Amino acid sequence: MKKPITRRKFVSTTAATAFAFNFFPSRVFGANDRILLGGIGVGGKGRGEINDNSKAGAEIVALCDVDDNRAAETFKKFPKAKRYKDFRVMLEKQKDIDAVTVSTPDHTHAVAAVMAMKMGKHCYCQKPLTHSVYEARVMTEVAREKGVVTQMGNQAHSGEPIRRAVELIQAGIIGDVTEAHMWTNRPVWPQGVNRPAGDHKVPDTLDWDLFLGPAPWRPYHPDYAPFKWRGYWDFGTGALGDMACHIMDMAYWSLELGAPDWVQAEQQGMTQESAPTSSIVTYQFPKRGKKPPVKFVWYDGKNNGKQNYPPAEVVDGEDISKYGTVLVGKKGTMFFNRSRTNWLIKANGVMANTTEIPKTIPRVKNEDQEWLDGIRNGDPDQPLSNFNRSGPFSEVVLLGNVAIRSGKKIEWDSKNLRVTNAPEANQYIRREYRKGWSL
Repeated sequence: MKKPITRRKFVSTTAATAFAFNFFPSRVFGANDRILLGGIGVGGKGRGEINDNSKAGAEIVALCDVDDNRAAETFKKFPKAKRYKDFRVMLEKQKDIDAVTVSTPDHTHAVAAVMAMKMGKHCYCQKPLTHSVYEARVMTEVAREKGVVTQMGNQAHSGEPIRRAVELIQAGIIGDVTEAHMWTNRPVWPQGVNRPAGDHKVPDTLDWDLFLGPAPWRPYHPDYAPFKWRGYWDFGTGALGDMACHIMDMAYWSLELGAPDWVQAEQQGMTQESAPTSSIVTYQFPKRGKKPPVKFVWYDGKNNGKQNYPPAEVVDGEDISKYGTVLVGKKGTMFFNRSRTNWLIKANGVMANTTEIPKTIPRVKNEDQEWLDGIRNGDPDQPLSNFNRSGPFSEVVLLGNVAIRSGKKIEWDSKNLRVTNAPEANQYIRREYRKGWSL
């Protein structure tokens, strides 16, 4: 994986062009400066992000949500912040904003984050980083071009369990890894459903047109908002999009994976409107230098009423209900959970000793503090889930949905963002936006 371009390096290569230099945020922060934060999507998950960033030292000056009722608790907690329904209006009108959090439904992540970054705002965006593979590429490129400090909201990336596991795997505790298996019990919302019927009045507190954003117009239905949108392709990315940026993270990071050669999916219960009730997605990654190819498998949902799990030969008789990842190496196996460090690591048939392996990755309080400290230090590399890393990772995650929706084994040309063997699958790489919306 390429090393992220630092702010200093970017300035040195573009200072001769005044327009390029003006891409950078205009304010230089001292150690004690308050960062003026605007929240885009501040009900639900966004409520937590605003609270956490406030605790980490940001000053909340603007709050935007399409649903006044959903955002009411956040509005009440930060009464001095100006309120908006349309993030475009917020960003155009309120010039004092230094940074934004984006915690909207998946389909509006990119349009909000890209607009903010193009205006020089630092950006924290929830996972999955975007709704489509193409949007993830654009997010990466804009963040790099603008020199802004970014962070994807896969919170465990900043925690001890993942950072320690990465150190252990990269130190070779189970040898060269050839397989990674990861799973979730999601979906816990409806999937495999058709478009709901019926005529429903839009709640007075909700701007339905703004909720739709770049998605195709459809009548309001309570099955979409505020929660069940995740299962519908126009708004969400299903169980894979919801959880893989969390659960795949350690394996993808520790194995230093880039783009896969191909991806293939098995799924049940999918409709044209909605993600499947269960899926198993296999990614095949190539050799990286002397490191062997990696078979990378994702499991979600239930098959005939039973949770999808890795096969018996991978599980090896262990109770895997406590874990979410199994890495199979040439010298052993790691059963990993991102919320704790008492994992099961079998190396050469016995429990492995990890105490002598040094800590090489910085430790931080949490991802919000890591992001805000990066802003204060003017260092886009400081948050370790910055878009230069999380953008390509999100592309990989969302490629699984391309395989799911196309029903084909897809061979992937990452450089050109295209499926080479099944041209019909390319319609799922990039979507058409509704009139009036763009990147």
